Amino acid sequence: MKPEICSILATDCGSTTTKAILIAKKGEEYRLVARGEAPTTVEAPVEDVTRGVINAITEVEELAGRPLLKNEKIIKPQTGNEGVDLYVSTSSAGGGLQMLVSGVVKEISAESAARAALGAGAIVMDVTAANDGRVPHQRIERIRSLRPDMILLSGGMDGGTVSHVVEAAQLISAADPKPRLGSGYELPVIYAGNIEARESVKQILDHKTALQITDNLRPTDKTENLAPARQSIQALFLNHVMAHAPGYKNLMEWTDVPIMPTPAAVGLLMQKIAEKHKMNVLGADIGGATTDVFSVFHHVYNRTVSANLGMSYSISNVFKESGLEKILQWVPFDLNEKELRNKIKNKMIRPTTIPQLLEELIVEQAVCREALRLSFEQHKLLAVGLKGVQQERNISDAFAQTESGETLIKMMELDMLIGSGGVLSHAPRRSQAALMMIDAYLPEGVTFLTVDSIFMMPQLGVLSQVHPEAAEQVFEKDCLIWLGTCISPVGEVKEGKPLAKIRIQFKNGKIEELELNRRTLQCIPLGIGETAKVFLQPASGIDCGKGKGEAFETEVKGGAVGIILDGRGRPFSLPKNKSDRIEKLNEWNRVLKVYPDAGAN
Repeated sequence: MKPEICSILATDCGSTTTKAILIAKKGEEYRLVARGEAPTTVEAPVEDVTRGVINAITEVEELAGRPLLKNEKIIKPQTGNEGVDLYVSTSSAGGGLQMLVSGVVKEISAESAARAALGAGAIVMDVTAANDGRVPHQRIERIRSLRPDMILLSGGMDGGTVSHVVEAAQLISAADPKPRLGSGYELPVIYAGNIEARESVKQILDHKTALQITDNLRPTDKTENLAPARQSIQALFLNHVMAHAPGYKNLMEWTDVPIMPTPAAVGLLMQKIAEKHKMNVLGADIGGATTDVFSVFHHVYNRTVSANLGMSYSISNVFKESGLEKILQWVPFDLNEKELRNKIKNKMIRPTTIPQLLEELIVEQAVCREALRLSFEQHKLLAVGLKGVQQERNISDAFAQTESGETLIKMMELDMLIGSGGVLSHAPRRSQAALMMIDAYLPEGVTFLTVDSIFMMPQLGVLSQVHPEAAEQVFEKDCLIWLGTCISPVGEVKEGKPLAKIRIQFKNGKIEELELNRRTLQCIPLGIGETAKVFLQPASGIDCGKGKGEAFETEVKGGAVGIILDGRGRPFSLPKNKSDRIEKLNEWNRVLKVYPDAGAN
């Protein structure tokens, strides 16, 4: 019989900060005890990731009032009030896992390869394919110059033509790329293509790369098999890439389970949430330089990373991609272009600062809406159904196909939105986080809104592999903060007509009846842990979740904000006139008490 695990230490080695959390069993459940953080030390002058880990754990020691380290080693197992029973870790230090993916057809095998790499927690540096618009010598030069951590090569359906994927392997061989970290080891290459080409690919690449062969990503035109490639990517990340990163060899000896890439751990937790609650889930982690978007729709998991959309280091790129008007549309006061540009440039050159004035906070949250929206649009382009070709069709027919399949992201089918990242998790008021997510994603029907309190999802994701009970309890009790439920009717009604009639029955027997009108927001208080039954009677032509004009009853969950009734319209649009737009924004802010001058403190 295995000894009971009473305490768990978990770290996440980020690109700039290493976070540590201590979890302990209190009575019959596991809860968060303390959290500490310290600068990550993978780069010069320290060049040893374990220094940052020790510093973060030392802070946890002091906050928890219990020894966790002895001679700079983690005390295991727990004895009395000293040490822990389990230690796990994730990492995105040193830029995380950076990959090049290559396929035969950009819209088929290369697109599947990108989904496999992203789902494994990688940043995809580039996607090469025979129809990517580049001639062979340009692709060779690109592969040579990138210096990725790993290459994923795919292409061809099982039993199909082998020549095209062999040509792709020859290009990699000709480029002879060198790994980013260290020069004394061979670059890992994963082949996940046509099984008929395995021997040919092996002859071309085995002598100059660390070649690993796994199952085909696209065995047929109608099937996609990403799991084996994702598992191979994570194994190679640990055994090849991390083994050559400064200090990771020692860190791997400390952990009780393999180190996992940070985004992969977050994605794993998202999948477990969706599976347990039988929900479609959409989540985003917005950082200083990048924004990761995760989704699980009908058991299909997708992850994308927008590498240049963030709130500090890449804030100017958000401005460039969205444009002046898109950001200004969310600012509820008169602000000229020069003032906006100055505020954004100040943030870019001082990326670690936080807003000191209310006006600065409002502008930052306007930028956040656009960063989330843009990264979500990119996610929808990759989270698509399969687009394949019949094997009897020739390769030129395949090249002619330029459109991906239909996106899997259907907002009316979404059950839960999860927000993470400083601008959402640390918003001064929870209503600010709620409204930023609603404005960016425009949920439809009935959607639960939540935020990650202190970004411990990576640690809980890797923990869920070895101790799902502890991960689940801490996630629900200490990590996830319920904001409430958003109800957003879809469709148009005539001026003066309500979108829906709504009856809310609270647990104490109280019943509230109301009408939701066009271009309005309403907020009904319903606290964290509380539920209520809501009966929705949409107007003719309006869909609240069950079809146009179809009435239904559902249970909603409360939160820090409550029940948000969004009658602003789907499709959504703001008034074109500046004064009308500002008036509407301030009206909506007052309803949700978003800012201090918009309601009670």
